[in-house]
Amino acid sequence: MFFNILIIKLLQQKGIIFFFSKNKKKEKEESKELEEFKNCLICKFVFDGADRKIGESVALKDDILIIKAGKKYLGVPLKHIEIKEKILLVKGLIEQDKAEKMGEKWQQDSFKEIDYCE
Repeated sequence: MFFNILIIKLLQQKGIIFFFSKNKKKEKEESKELEEFKNCLICKFVFDGADRKIGESVALKDDILIIKAGKKYLGVPLKHIEIKEKILLVKGLIEQDKAEKMGEKWQQDSFKEIDYCE
């Protein structure tokens, strides 16, 4: 009887280990797919709904696509971005002020001054 309980416990532990290893494999695959998706968003021209060029996508921070528009950087949530062949389209209207603030924040976080005198 004790031996049967011990075997059941061991089988349950094996099942749990298998369950976790299966999830890790799935997480790796999802992570790889997400990385490929992110890579296809960078270095593409971005247009608005009226086919006007906004700029070029330069980075991705969390769920915000960073677009270089002239001398400014704009941040647009990914839920407003649509991939269309070799370009990206911004769906709907974007709030210019919010987009500029998100872009400025990314720029301040990402760009660091270099002191050449050291």
